[in-house]
Amino acid sequence: MATPTIDLKGKKLKLRPKKGDELELTVESLAFGGKGVAHLNGYVIFIKGALPDQKVLVRLTKRRNGYGEAKLLEILKETPSSATSKCGHFPTCGGCSFQNLDYDAQIEQKKAQVIDIFRRIGCMEKPKLHQVVPAEEIFHYRNKMEFSFSNRRWVLSDERENAEADFALGLHIPGRYDKILDISTCWIQKPIANEILNTVRNIAKKTGLVPYNIREHSGYLRHLIIRLGEKTDEMMVNIVTSKEERQLLEPIVDGIKKVHPRVTSIVNNITRRKAGVSYGEWEVLLHGRPTITDHLGDFTFEISANSFFQTNSIQGEKLYKIARDFAEFRGDEILYDLYCGTGSTSIFMAQQVKQVYGFEVVPPAVEDAVRNAVSNRIINCRFFSANLDKFFRKSSNLSEIEPPDIVLLDPPRAGMHPKLVNDVVNMSPEKIVYISCNPSTQARDVALFSENGFELKNLAMVDMFPHTPHIETVALLTHHGKR
Repeated sequence: MATPTIDLKGKKLKLRPKKGDELELTVESLAFGGKGVAHLNGYVIFIKGALPDQKVLVRLTKRRNGYGEAKLLEILKETPSSATSKCGHFPTCGGCSFQNLDYDAQIEQKKAQVIDIFRRIGCMEKPKLHQVVPAEEIFHYRNKMEFSFSNRRWVLSDERENAEADFALGLHIPGRYDKILDISTCWIQKPIANEILNTVRNIAKKTGLVPYNIREHSGYLRHLIIRLGEKTDEMMVNIVTSKEERQLLEPIVDGIKKVHPRVTSIVNNITRRKAGVSYGEWEVLLHGRPTITDHLGDFTFEISANSFFQTNSIQGEKLYKIARDFAEFRGDEILYDLYCGTGSTSIFMAQQVKQVYGFEVVPPAVEDAVRNAVSNRIINCRFFSANLDKFFRKSSNLSEIEPPDIVLLDPPRAGMHPKLVNDVVNMSPEKIVYISCNPSTQARDVALFSENGFELKNLAMVDMFPHTPHIETVALLTHHGKR
């Protein structure tokens, strides 16, 4: 791509801009994380809200040695890939970033980001994406959404006259921990979930329940989490409060049961923590069962209020199938599943191997994994509660189990601790299958494995979350001496 023409008040710039300068830029691409990228005489400028091929007027807000950040002031020329957003809350809401960008263009930008990341961070000369899996559904794809209550509503300019500023149920404004945008319809969750969202809001306001004040740490209602079984149609409503007062929630419970009789579980998680987290210190069952179920492949999984399950289960199943195909199991292997969570990947792979050993740091997740294996009649899975940063160097349990032929990795966004990378290298597996929700840390870890005799043989991208910057990737590494 040719270097874009950049002007400052009609004059071509030869020097780097100063903070506060207004610039006309042509956006070249999207960076990982979603900001538009432009260049000024080799100087990189990131622009939130800008799209590739737009010509924009911006103001430089931050200036660093290697890059700058700018605020979008005006779109001077629109990109041919622009799209009309369906959501009335876009772009104020932080839930989506790219509803105004054509979906095919979103996929192309994410592909380019993965390749660039593995080139720069993974230290690869010509990285290649072997497989790209776009989403089947680009709206209504999430089976779980978390909303926040607040007495500090972010009031939009077109709703100031009638807005109630002291009650909101919705999503955080980007960059503001204390302000919530009141959401009536979220286009990335299921339509029935939007109906439940509005039912809860209406009853909470009618009964005078007090939303939480995150600044003063006062109030009662903190979060609303709605979960649905994609293939079972079971539904869970989780109301997170600051204290346990079951009688206060009775009108909401009765209203949900009356208006949405298909809801199979209503729970109340209670947290006294000051941090704005939705994970409860304890839980009270208000209606139905404490769990719902959903399917991945031929397997059924119980999902509790605080357990992890693939948020886009349709794409999640495709992700697991790619990981399974990359492994090319013979049937006699020992598989280690690191960061196994509630056992979904272990169980999904179990019938293809001799034995699976799953390792997970969260004890309740390990309990869920054991229960899920039993309910699916999987007898060749064993799970360990393990701090993976040190488990393989300090645990006495390792003498009981066989070394792995294949290691499956699915770490959190921060990736792997370097010591764990060394631990996996010392296991001498034939193959490593690495699932990641952050290609930057994955590429960093792949580079470490490459320094220790492993080679990247296959790389796939699965788009789990359309209209957002999030990217899921699967990498296959094989050892030079064990092909």
